[in-house]
Amino acid sequence: MPTQNRSEQDPPTQEQSPADAGSRFANHSIVVLAVSVFLNFTGFTLILPVIPFLVRQYVPPDLVGFYVGVIVSVFAFCAFCSAPVLGALSDRHGRRPIFIISLLGSAAGYVVFGIGGALWVLFLGRIVDGLTAGSISTIYAYVADTSAPQDRGRIYGLLGAIGGFGFMLGPVAGGVLGTLSPTAPLFAAAGLTLANAAWVYFALPESVSVKTERPALRWRQMNPLSQLANVARTPVLRIPFLAAFSFFFAGAMLQGNLSVYLKDVFQFGPTGIGWTLFGVGVMDIISQGFLTRALMPRLGAETLTRLGLAINAVGFGIIACLVFVPRVEILAGAVFVFTLGDGLFQPAMSAIIANAAPANAQGVVQGANQAQQSMARMLGPLLAAFLSPLALSAPYLAGGLVVLLGLVSLSIRARAAARAQAAANR
Repeated sequence: MPTQNRSEQDPPTQEQSPADAGSRFANHSIVVLAVSVFLNFTGFTLILPVIPFLVRQYVPPDLVGFYVGVIVSVFAFCAFCSAPVLGALSDRHGRRPIFIISLLGSAAGYVVFGIGGALWVLFLGRIVDGLTAGSISTIYAYVADTSAPQDRGRIYGLLGAIGGFGFMLGPVAGGVLGTLSPTAPLFAAAGLTLANAAWVYFALPESVSVKTERPALRWRQMNPLSQLANVARTPVLRIPFLAAFSFFFAGAMLQGNLSVYLKDVFQFGPTGIGWTLFGVGVMDIISQGFLTRALMPRLGAETLTRLGLAINAVGFGIIACLVFVPRVEILAGAVFVFTLGDGLFQPAMSAIIANAAPANAQGVVQGANQAQQSMARMLGPLLAAFLSPLALSAPYLAGGLVVLLGLVSLSIRARAAARAQAAANR
């Protein structure tokens, strides 16, 4: 006799409760997202070691650092404009279609950049990628849709560690491919990103339920400045966004200049730059995958963000000193300290912002968060491009000071919260 389905012959058990079904859905989604994050980070880090060498084909050697910074800033400006639109659309139409569109846009941008032939084509490739840069904010909104508030910091840390694994492998592979051809990493990145889009299409379910109230689109949601102004009027989000902006602004100064800095200070080629970024990926795995998950329950997200910023500022200082003592072992120590602070700060701050956002506006808030990150990534490389000709270490000294400003803002917020709590207890 044919075996009946268990649900037809047995009464419901605790194993089949809606809560457990939701847990299985969330666990499946996290696995799918983890694979997607790995492919995403591997794809975009493949191109990092070769960007200075592609740009120098079209500009004088003494202007390579400037144009690399401008190209990074143009991408960030386009992402700044598109992030709120993509975030609002994901609230309205679901995370999955916006995620796939973002990945397809990135693949197209890599192909255009790889084709090259003129400096304006390189800019066009980054513009295409930037205008569809919604994958990270969509992932963060997806996690907020499918997980409890107390679990979000742990999940963001896990995904950050997976991203660190991609960040570890991508630059090394990009450096090796770059020795064959400077454009090879671009086409490899496009292929990986297309594979990522196919993976999301077939494996990732939609997280925005058809029963969920979907907010109507408003024109002001399409304006990144309007969204940021709205966040500035929200007390619970104001200081976290300011601290995050400080962190990403300083980080963008480093990201927009590090390849040039390593080339000038250590005479590294694509392979040496790739191995340096490999070290960043290793530390991302350790800090976000293990340390953050262990420390978050003990210290809490608020304390962890301040600790991360303090360590990050020390890392900037060590990197600045490399110009005076260009030793590889000191570079390794700088990577360790800088990335440790980075890995402690990011998951904790992501959890603070996600937990403060309304359930039906995760896409809008994450879009605003992505917009302010894009603004930081737009302005940071420009400042680094301006400071670098003055002194090779200037972008890193300035970056450390900016991070300290974020630390001060969070410390003031923590003291104010402590005073309010003490007054309430009296």
